[in-house]
Amino acid sequence: MESNRGGPVLGSVIVGVDGSEPARWAALWASDEAARRRCPLHIVFGSDIDGRVLDLSDEDLERVSTEGRELLEGTAQAAQARHPALSVTTELSRSGPAMSLRRAASSSGTLVVGHRGPGGFSALTLGSVGLKIAAEARTPVVVVRGSEEEAGHDVVLAGVRDERDLDCVRHAARAAELRKATLRLLHVRSIVQSVGSAVRELKGLNEGVGHHEQSSLAFVAEQIRNEFPSLTVRADSEESVSAAGVLVEASRHADLLVIGGRRKPGYIGRTLGRVTHSLVHHAHCPVELIPRHGDESRSEAS
Repeated sequence: MESNRGGPVLGSVIVGVDGSEPARWAALWASDEAARRRCPLHIVFGSDIDGRVLDLSDEDLERVSTEGRELLEGTAQAAQARHPALSVTTELSRSGPAMSLRRAASSSGTLVVGHRGPGGFSALTLGSVGLKIAAEARTPVVVVRGSEEEAGHDVVLAGVRDERDLDCVRHAARAAELRKATLRLLHVRSIVQSVGSAVRELKGLNEGVGHHEQSSLAFVAEQIRNEFPSLTVRADSEESVSAAGVLVEASRHADLLVIGGRRKPGYIGRTLGRVTHSLVHHAHCPVELIPRHGDESRSEAS
């Protein structure tokens, strides 16, 4: 299904598998997303054979390849059983998982990863492969958190800081449109913590910033309503010392959380900031991270 309003064109869906339960759920989620978009699903197993060729015997290398092919075949069968009309392709890559997925996505695909790999020790943490992919994202990346049983809220949540998040919110609007869901825009205004005269000195500035941020939220909401007139759009603002905490709590009642990547590199890779890093580790629903392109004059924590 394509938008008739010039919104973002959603590319093919690429998902990585590794035999873990989170990766299995990510593959099923990816099959649902590909079916919604009416686009192909590409399933990738990064065997890292090239990186281990000196450490493994010929028999071990063949075993890894055989197990990878079996995993890909089984995952493809599960995806097509779920969506019989879906076009599914598979790839057994000799490279590592992160490199294999980035190469498969090229410049337009959406990458999907589970929230942890087979070596993960906690349902709260993001695995090393997922973290690498999210940190250096150049195309949209979805970290599939939560579980199939938790879906069904019919809400897509988008984090909004200011008007520069409009392109990110357009992605969220397309996702909501495909799901026939409500789009909830959520802005979190930071509470300035200080004491004594510093509070009084900052009070006027803080109120001015708050007014600007509210205007930015209203501007983004109006633009989206104009571009997606059939979409139900809610625009909410909350105050908190933790933007990540508010968004994590709000994610309990959403099927997807969409947020823009860091505006300047320097925290964790070129894309992840403090807020986005917390979300891909702790959100209660899948998180779609939309990379930002081009230089922007101000940095941000998210």
